[in-house]
Amino acid sequence: MSSTEPPEGHGIEVHLDRLLAERGMTLTELAQRVGVTTVNLSILKNGRAKAVRFTTLTSLCEALDCQPGDLLAYRPEGRPG
Repeated sequence: MSSTEPPEGHGIEVHLDRLLAERGMTLTELAQRVGVTTVNLSILKNGRAKAVRFTTLTSLCEALDCQPGDLLAYRPEGRPG
């Protein structure tokens, strides 16, 4: 399973890798800008997070200059991506 494929139990994909690459930013730099630990961002990036606070989502969108839909996508389980 790649880091953007959702784990079993939900169909949410996280596109943090793509956004970081497009902006030439590291996970560590983003963590510092957002005020979240690198470990927690890594859990989100790898699709293992069970929840995301709206305040964290807001900070991520501000730091990455994106919309929530750029960061997250819904793909029903069993459907190819």
